[in-house]
Amino acid sequence: MAKNYQDITLALAGVCQSAHLVQQLAHHGHCDNDVLQTSLNSLLDMNPGSTVAVFGGDERNVKVGLETLLGILNSSVKGVGAELSRYAFSLIALERKLSGNSAALDELGNRISQLSRQLEHFELMSETIISALAGIYVDVISALGPRIQVTGSPEVLKNAQVQAKVRAALLAGIRAAVLWQQVGGGRLQLMFSRARLVKEAKQMLARC
Repeated sequence: MAKNYQDITLALAGVCQSAHLVQQLAHHGHCDNDVLQTSLNSLLDMNPGSTVAVFGGDERNVKVGLETLLGILNSSVKGVGAELSRYAFSLIALERKLSGNSAALDELGNRISQLSRQLEHFELMSETIISALAGIYVDVISALGPRIQVTGSPEVLKNAQVQAKVRAALLAGIRAAVLWQQVGGGRLQLMFSRARLVKEAKQMLARC
């Protein structure tokens, strides 16, 4: 069956969007809240009707992720680009460990479904929900190992709220990596189908 590279590219852009958010938070202590909200929202729809529905039904919601993906695919592995690549590929590697661990998958599903009760009382972007998402990441994903080493400003990374947002963004990245696998994504494409991924990302950005 022919692979749907539009869906594959969109899901991969979701992974890269999380990588971008982690980098921004770790270095500066803040990020674009609209972009973060899109990524965190993706965690709540576990049975979407389409790939784009995961990201609010609009390709424009992953514009930052598409730009980041293009940067990773086109960059030499140095500096900022290397950091983004490391986050994105680490998320993909962790997703493989998650998918091979049925107990962790069940726990992840249960913990995310429990959030719906909290969301009746708190906004998605509230400290309470972001802390809850961070807790899920620590308890379920970090336990799979090896942990993703986040680099940035030591002063910024001491801040508990920044730490929580970083972990929530990483959890959203795992969600996108799961989606990537579900729509036919795989590591071989990153080696042998880069031109196709670049073409799809550029076409989506043109529509944005």
